[in-house]
Amino acid sequence: MAIQTQVASFNSGKSTLAAYLAAPEGAGPFPAVVVIHEAFGLNDNIRDITRRFANEGYAAMAVDLFAGRNRMVCMFRFMGGMFVNSRNHQGIKDLKAALTFLTQQPNVDANRLGAIGFCMGGGFAIGWACTDDRLKVIAPFYGTTPRPIEAVRRSCPVVGSYPENDFTAGMGRKLDEVLDTYKIDHDIKVYPGAKHSFFNDQRPSNYNAEASADAWQRTLMFFKERIG
Repeated sequence: MAIQTQVASFNSGKSTLAAYLAAPEGAGPFPAVVVIHEAFGLNDNIRDITRRFANEGYAAMAVDLFAGRNRMVCMFRFMGGMFVNSRNHQGIKDLKAALTFLTQQPNVDANRLGAIGFCMGGGFAIGWACTDDRLKVIAPFYGTTPRPIEAVRRSCPVVGSYPENDFTAGMGRKLDEVLDTYKIDHDIKVYPGAKHSFFNDQRPSNYNAEASADAWQRTLMFFKERIG
């Protein structure tokens, strides 16, 4: 599929954040996905994932949550927020502003919105889904769960992918149980032998091609059934 890409910026409170957008060529409207980076920031891996969504027919936007800010200070604040205020810290406020900007694009269908996140971004995706009804589906990869975890009773459908050899595996299993309790549509899978960041093909020591391919196909199918 022919796609188009661009770099853009948008306002979140008093800050200006950068974003990378990719979408199929044409007028649309297309379903849309926000791609949330891990601690490494908006790098080539995240841009590649954004283009992969565009190739599947989505308007996708990766947000640079560190743009114009000190990365270490951001990480300290974000991580603190995930434990103290996991559903309304600055990172989630920035993502809400990003989604507003994305829905204003003429090629986007504002009724078909999702998000995918990795590590830090995966935790952000889950916390965000508990407070923003615009999201119709999320895909956390090795993401932490919000506190209290019962907050997910407000979540949209979830397709989650977790590595067995990682501290988040237990969180993924607990998320599976709680989503069952609240009868929220979900598909949570823990991959035996996989490590943290197994989906990142630019980290050879952690990348797991088999788990990555399976997780991608599960994510695409889950998204297609709900917003595709």
